[in-house]
Amino acid sequence: MPISFTIASTAPGRTRADVLAVPVYAERALGPGADAVDAACGGGLAAFMSRAGFDGGRGQSLFIPIDAAAKTALLVGMGSAADVTVDDLRVAGALISQKAGGSGRISTTLTEAAPDGVDRGAAAQAVAEGITLGGYEFLAYRSKSPSKRKLEHVVLLGGGGVGAKRGVERAGVITDAVMWARDMVNTPARELSPDAFAKAAQARLRGRHVKVEVMDPAEMRRLRLGGVLGVGQGSKQPPRFVKMTYTPQRARGSLAFVGKGVVFDSGGLSLKTGSGMETMKTDMAGAAAVIGAMSALAALGVTTKVVAYTPMVENMPSGEAIRPGDVLTFRNGKTAEVLNTDAEGRLILADALSLASEGKPDAIVDLATLTGACLVALGDKIAGLMANDENFGDEVEAASKRAGEQMWPLPLPQQYRKLIDSEIADMKNIGSGGYGGALTAGLFLQEFVNDVPWVHLDIAGPARANADDGYARRGGTGFGVRTLLELAEQHGGPSRRK
Repeated sequence: MPISFTIASTAPGRTRADVLAVPVYAERALGPGADAVDAACGGGLAAFMSRAGFDGGRGQSLFIPIDAAAKTALLVGMGSAADVTVDDLRVAGALISQKAGGSGRISTTLTEAAPDGVDRGAAAQAVAEGITLGGYEFLAYRSKSPSKRKLEHVVLLGGGGVGAKRGVERAGVITDAVMWARDMVNTPARELSPDAFAKAAQARLRGRHVKVEVMDPAEMRRLRLGGVLGVGQGSKQPPRFVKMTYTPQRARGSLAFVGKGVVFDSGGLSLKTGSGMETMKTDMAGAAAVIGAMSALAALGVTTKVVAYTPMVENMPSGEAIRPGDVLTFRNGKTAEVLNTDAEGRLILADALSLASEGKPDAIVDLATLTGACLVALGDKIAGLMANDENFGDEVEAASKRAGEQMWPLPLPQQYRKLIDSEIADMKNIGSGGYGGALTAGLFLQEFVNDVPWVHLDIAGPARANADDGYARRGGTGFGVRTLLELAEQHGGPSRRK
């Protein structure tokens, strides 16, 4: 069952809850509501924290019994009060969920720790997002659930009225979309063929004001989607291509979302190592994020038209698989020599970007677990952002900052374009020289956007977490859903937000 939230202005000491969670700043400076805990401790809270080695550092936590009925306070370290950000509220919310998730009812004053200038609605949304995402678990394949979680209800203390209530409602919509994307990424590839993934998208979007079209190989041949067909031909599981259209009344502006949907990537005939395949069910995280975002547009009242394109394939070695040296022809007529079948994501995105550009949207953004080179450059928490249009690049980056998803701009240097020149085709699918792989992949994709403003997000790092970290749980993270939703809401001006 999802966690429910209410807004209350009741004083911390008078709330009915199993746990009262309060913020504490660096050097044990008491945050909102912590004075009530101090009073319950007879003024001895500072000494208690000192003995426990708790100084309010970011990510620290400490339980304290506060009355004879064994009710408990949870102190949540926030770091320096001057440095607290909205995303810190999410991280602190996740800490509350993880440390006190075995409690049925929690109350917290965390929204009152919001930075200056942040309204109660945004603060309540961030805290609710953190608590919900921080408590995410994927238990579908456990014979016995290891979870002892029973958290059902959270009271956000400090009031905030209608704004706070709307913030919590928005958090519910957004986190539901993120967790669906996480579920898809965490599902074993055996259970998520291209056809099964397409059907999961149809089920997810049913009743959400999104038109869904699923294309089979025959339709893809008619549309000349040579990249998708070429990558998919090595698998017994035929490819699918899902197009989704959200058209609100009196739409103002339009966007296209494109998501890479390789449900499993063996590398094809350019076979990966065994360890390199272990997490390759994650290779459809871009498509999962796009579908998750599409499912939330109507509930958030988005007024931008959004059309999404998600090619879905399994990249496998077989007697039917494409071979190094083969040439593929894409939707827009351009050709590519395939020198490495493990560089398959750009081959299916080429067709999707071609279709997206033909629709003449204001702009296109694609998400793909595309290159190990980006993971080497930026690590596993930051996505690479490449743009052919500076203004749209800035718009996407700003949306990512508001959403709390880290991205870093990377260039598309035209002097590197010659690195993907082919002897026999318009281009080749890997760059020469072995360096700058994330950039040459971006330059390859740029060949298919037809000068439409476009941003490429390489999410190879942050699409998956190797360990619990804040509100990102081990496994699929759902990275990109929140940025896409923020972008769609704000495209054309902040007045769009419901």
